[in-house]
Amino acid sequence: MAGGSYYDGEDFCHNKLLVDPEEASFLELIRLLFSSDIKSRRFVECPENQRQRDFSHRWLIFISVVAQKLLLYYRNPMAQMGHAIETWLNLVSSNGGLFRLMLKYLKGNVARPDRLSARFRSVVGNLDRRVEIETSIRADHRKYKSALALMAAKLSYENEAFINSIVTDHWNMKFLGFYNFWNGYQRLPSTQAFMLQDKDTDVNHIVVAFRGTNPFDAYAWCTDVDISWYELQGVGKIHRGFMKALGLQKDGWPKEISLGSEHLYAYYEIRRMLRDILSKNEKAKFIVTGHSLGGALAILFVAVLAIHKEAWLLDRMEGVYTFGQPRVGDRQFGNFMQDKLKENDVRYLRYVYCNDMVPRLPYDDASLLYKHFGPCLYYNSLYQGKVLWEEPNKNYFNLFWAIPKNLNAAWELIRSFIIPCVKGRNYGESWFMTLFRIIGLAIPGLSAHIPQDYDNSTRLGSLPPLELHQD
Repeated sequence: MAGGSYYDGEDFCHNKLLVDPEEASFLELIRLLFSSDIKSRRFVECPENQRQRDFSHRWLIFISVVAQKLLLYYRNPMAQMGHAIETWLNLVSSNGGLFRLMLKYLKGNVARPDRLSARFRSVVGNLDRRVEIETSIRADHRKYKSALALMAAKLSYENEAFINSIVTDHWNMKFLGFYNFWNGYQRLPSTQAFMLQDKDTDVNHIVVAFRGTNPFDAYAWCTDVDISWYELQGVGKIHRGFMKALGLQKDGWPKEISLGSEHLYAYYEIRRMLRDILSKNEKAKFIVTGHSLGGALAILFVAVLAIHKEAWLLDRMEGVYTFGQPRVGDRQFGNFMQDKLKENDVRYLRYVYCNDMVPRLPYDDASLLYKHFGPCLYYNSLYQGKVLWEEPNKNYFNLFWAIPKNLNAAWELIRSFIIPCVKGRNYGESWFMTLFRIIGLAIPGLSAHIPQDYDNSTRLGSLPPLELHQD
């Protein structure tokens, strides 16, 4: 990682729990398990009243640190594997399939894929190749904004040229820009987002879509499994990695920062662009969306707007739509957000598909305190939806759910061969997605996180009227 250690030591917040996997030796980890004085461990920073903690809390810190150390250790092989898989998949598709690729190879005229071209797809894009919004869901349909949000969240994994092509040529919408923002957690530009304008409705909608977790990006997974937090006075405890990815400054969240900064920060730059666009169009409103890590950034973006009392922008916000979003903060943060969402009449729809593991992270128990808030729009493996206050098996690692999760993963693999025969060719799955389903037999909930099932849920799923979701 550029810049060295994760360890921060920011002094804007006195109540915090920060863990640094790069400073954790094997001996220090063992001491953590057998000594309740966690503050004496050099890879943990916390206030005095946090130093004596029970074993369950120390065990969660241990698991988080070990997971991050493993991810960091294998970060280069993971990145190389992802690069190789992406290149191979695009090499096959750009040459018309595997058979034609072999013929072209023999003739010596193989077309090499350009990673910056409008034809190059990410790993996520190759898992679910659908890019068109469901034609039966028109602009006046109650599922339209959810479907548009999901497609935008899925499209955010692609490169700028690909996104521009789909938004402009396929969706007939206006592409407003693709951005690569500075991530203080990784100390490099790695927080991506794009913006579009949907002019096909009476009220023009601006869509802000944050990119989620790249399957082969070890640093992004470290952000997801890190349990570190800062506590903001009057707001609550919030996940450190998500705040830093959104643009947390050394002095916290100042309302304004210098626009001449050497780095572009997601929150401040997107807020500036929204102010500019919305001030020129009184009919326009905006929605924020994201899948996985992108969903956490989407709801946190709204939180910082509320912290800064951006009443004008919140009044122009129509909703925030997240898919497979991890937990962002504690119960106090959830109460703060529910009050602000209700006060500003902002709709928050948090979609969870079946056994997806990411919405069940970081852990929610008496020790760790991470909590979801608001209703959960939950879909089972038959794409039957219902509104719950918490997804079933909220912490994923539960022995009572082990057998049901494995049986469900087997059913999802079988379903992948059945669904195109029942619902049409548009629901056929790529061989690459089938491979992920097979991996899902060993790690149930991994393949469930792929946008494929969230896309199917928005197309096929049924829910009570949306007006009920905020009740």
